[in-house]
Amino acid sequence: MSSLRQRYQFSVKPQEALLILITMFWGGTFLAVQYAVTLSDPFFFVGLRFATAALAVGLLSVKSLRGLTRLELKAGVSIGIAIALGYSLQTWGLQTIPSSKSAFITAMYVPLVPLLQWLCLGRMPGLMSWIGVALAFIGLVFLAGPDGNLLQMGQGEIITLIGAVAIAAEIILISAWAGKVDIKRVTVVQLATASLVSFMMMAPAGERVPPFSTGLLVVALGLGIFSAIIQVTMNWAQRSVSPTRATVIYTGEPVWAGIFGRMAGERLPAIALLGGACIVLGVLVSELKLKKKPASEQAVEQSEG
Repeated sequence: MSSLRQRYQFSVKPQEALLILITMFWGGTFLAVQYAVTLSDPFFFVGLRFATAALAVGLLSVKSLRGLTRLELKAGVSIGIAIALGYSLQTWGLQTIPSSKSAFITAMYVPLVPLLQWLCLGRMPGLMSWIGVALAFIGLVFLAGPDGNLLQMGQGEIITLIGAVAIAAEIILISAWAGKVDIKRVTVVQLATASLVSFMMMAPAGERVPPFSTGLLVVALGLGIFSAIIQVTMNWAQRSVSPTRATVIYTGEPVWAGIFGRMAGERLPAIALLGGACIVLGVLVSELKLKKKPASEQAVEQSEG
C-alpha cells in the first residue's frame, strides 16, 4: 500500500540572507547603546542617531527625493513614528532594567507581529511560520530570562513593553507599503521623522541636551550610519519576505547580542544556550515549505498500490 508522501524544502532567499546578516550586527548594538545611555538621556541619543541616519541616506538620495509622493510621505511618517517610539522606549527602559530583561520584553514583538498582521492586514500566517514563531519565543524566554522574575512589571518593564508593540507595528507597516513606494525616499522620510519625534519627546520627558562628548558623538554617528543601512535593507528585503518570516529572522538579535556580550566578558548559562538553539531552530522551521507531489505522480503511486 502506498501513501501520499510529502517532502520539505529548505531555501534562503538573498533578501532573507541579508536580513540575517544585519541581524548579526544589530545584536552588537546593545553594548553600544548601553554605553551611550551613560553619556546622554535616551530621547536625545535616539534623535541624534536617526538624524545622522537620515542625513546619510538623504545625501545619497538627493535626486530621487524630488519625486516624493503623498503616499510615500504618509508611509515614511507612519513608519518613522513607530521607529521613534520603539527605539526610544527601549533605550529609556535600559536605564532602569537589566539588558536581559529588556531583551525578553522587547521580544514580545515576535508573537505580536503575526497577530497584528492578521488583525490589520488580514493575512493569516502559515502553519510552519506559527511553529517557527512559537519556537523562537520559547527560546527567547530561556535566553533572556535565566534568573527568573521576568514578569514583575515596573516602570521600566512597562515602557519596554510599549516599545515592543511599536517595533511590531514598524515591521507590519514596512510590509504594508513594500512594493508600493520608492525605498530611498521612504527611508529618508521615516528616519527624519524618527529623529524629529525623538527630539520632540525630550521636553515631556524632562531631558536636556547633554554636554559635548567625543564618545557619544562617535557612538551616535556609528549607530546612525548603521541604522540607515538597516532601514534601507529592511524596506528592500520585506518586499518579498513575509512579516512573520522576517520577525523570526529578527529574533536572532538576542543570540548575537549574547555572543558579542560573551566576547566582552559576559558568560551565558546553559539554559540561555538552550534558548539560543531554540531560536535557531525556529528560524529553520519557518523556512520549511510543505511541498505536495504533482497530481500525476500521485495517480501513478495509487495505481501501483
